[in-house]
Amino acid sequence: MSPPTVPARPSARHGWAQAVAAVLTGLAVMVLVAALGLWAAGAADLPDGAFPRVVAATVVTAVGGSVRLSGDAGVFARTQASLTVLPLSVSLAGALVIGSGFLRPLRHRAVASAGELAGWAARLAVLWLPALIGLAFAARQTFAVDLGSGTLDDLADLFEAAPRIGFTTDVPSTVLFGLLWLAGVLLLALLVARGAPLPGRLLRRQEAVRPAAHAMIELLLAYVVIGVVTALVTTVTRGHVATVCALVLLGLPNLVWPALTLGLGATWNGRVEGPFGLPMPHALDEILRTPDVSALNLRSLTEYDGRMWWLLVVAVVLLLAVAFRMAVRSPARVRLWQHAVHLAVALAATVLMICLTCRVSAHYGLSVFGIGDLGGGLVGEVLLRPRLWQAVGLGALWGLVAGFLGGLLARPVGRAGPVDTSRSRPGPG
Repeated sequence: MSPPTVPARPSARHGWAQAVAAVLTGLAVMVLVAALGLWAAGAADLPDGAFPRVVAATVVTAVGGSVRLSGDAGVFARTQASLTVLPLSVSLAGALVIGSGFLRPLRHRAVASAGELAGWAARLAVLWLPALIGLAFAARQTFAVDLGSGTLDDLADLFEAAPRIGFTTDVPSTVLFGLLWLAGVLLLALLVARGAPLPGRLLRRQEAVRPAAHAMIELLLAYVVIGVVTALVTTVTRGHVATVCALVLLGLPNLVWPALTLGLGATWNGRVEGPFGLPMPHALDEILRTPDVSALNLRSLTEYDGRMWWLLVVAVVLLLAVAFRMAVRSPARVRLWQHAVHLAVALAATVLMICLTCRVSAHYGLSVFGIGDLGGGLVGEVLLRPRLWQAVGLGALWGLVAGFLGGLLARPVGRAGPVDTSRSRPGPG
């Protein structure tokens, strides 16, 4: 009898057609979310048909691109403007869609070579590159600033100093950071997805990485879901439908993810001045609208509104829940201290990501004859930045405790793999 033949492993279908579908779908979702959010915020009424260009600029910033603000007010006057903020709702929507498109052709596989994964990622990058360049060149516009009636308007007419402010993109940095954003999304998709294939040499490492990485994604998405529910309740009880929709579609993670760090005890420094405001509830805006930079933490929040202590409760409950799920997904041989270390590293990295992506900095001012900001509603500043290493250290500490407790809670649950009994074996005789 002839020996049985082993069927050849089916090749993964990840050609150019699948790459085009993944990139176009991700880009379309990001443009749609940005357009709806900006429309809800009133950007559709911008002059000179600027709405599509503002949408393009929003998508550029969502993938880490650089948008520069510029100002001009004639010979005797000048405008100053700067803006640093990521519309994380747009970023999250694009990351989820592109990550799913990257993993779809690889499903039902256990192992894939590094060359195969790199080749599939390269196809996506080759198609993502012209999309980035097109967005970067489309995101350019200039607006006239309405001074209203009065002395400022008369001065502007007299000196031909009508202020204008615009934005443009730095194409090289947009391409660089846009490609890095894509690489990060694809790498995170491989780390998080339990069914995604890995090179054979990395299969033994997944036990320490994938359960913790998946737990952090669940934690972040849980906060987003809570934010959506809170937004729906707000629209029903208080109205402001357009404002709430704009917040949800443009910057919901910018609000709820820092709330996670505040619940862990971290402190953010901030200040709000002038007509600008933060994409946050009125209470936070009031706390930060002071002459000097203010500290935003659980203490200052509960002094303003005692209900804010719920931030701590939500953080504890969700962190224990994802720690338990991480331990359940891990093999039974993983010890309690390993659960603690895995979650500590993962939570510290997550808090670091939140601190780097959720900071806000914005300034606008008009000066004449080089003399300072004129004020009168024409100057504004928004600042929100974390105490970085304090937040990361607290994340690591909370991760250690939650990882240990999650491992304890998961002990009665049956898990795959042999149980480590080295410490429970009876001694001789």
